[in-house]
Amino acid sequence: MSVAGEAPPGRQLTRQELAVDPVDAAKFLLGCVLESELPEGVVGVRLTEVEAYRGGDDPASHCYRGRTARNEVMFGPAGHLYVYFVYGMHFCANVVSLTDGVPGAVLLRAGEVVSGVDVAALRRPGARSTAELAKGPARLTGVLGLDRDHNGVDLTDPGSPVRLLAGNPVADHEIHVGPRVGVAVAVDVPWRFWLNSSTSVSTYRRGGKRRGSSSPA
Repeated sequence: MSVAGEAPPGRQLTRQELAVDPVDAAKFLLGCVLESELPEGVVGVRLTEVEAYRGGDDPASHCYRGRTARNEVMFGPAGHLYVYFVYGMHFCANVVSLTDGVPGAVLLRAGEVVSGVDVAALRRPGARSTAELAKGPARLTGVLGLDRDHNGVDLTDPGSPVRLLAGNPVADHEIHVGPRVGVAVAVDVPWRFWLNSSTSVSTYRRGGKRRGSSSPA
């Protein structure tokens, strides 16, 4: 079983569980549920596709060149949400991992809406099916109602408007591995993880041609 299978479904994850290498955290998060509780209602998304990013040893990471005002949250502590704006129109969300002061995070690329489908559909009226609601990092943040105001929220705090919950067990053979989507460098590093059985997983697009993608690059 993957690590995520060790936590009872529905239990809020702890900081200690997330303070691990981003590669381990990425596999751990598959099957977990990111839940937002905003004025419009509660929406929960089961994570089906994620990517791992480190710091100084990962040229595709926002933290490769050191700490800045933009990437401050990615330096920890673990269990916080790192949200950033991309392409001048979308937000992407990451779960911070590793120990405090050491940068690392997991980009949340796609998921299945498991609660609050009506609210999610109102936020994504162009979706042709429920499988498309959170298919891709910008769509995922969109259905959850996440934006810059949620950068730095503590996912392990029971009182937080955004919480990270354990999901049903995911067997190791269900997890597929491959290169990250759209990164300009380190294009062959196999730190993208997804559940191949899910129709919510986004389409793979090889990077290497330009900087500035949905990844923390």
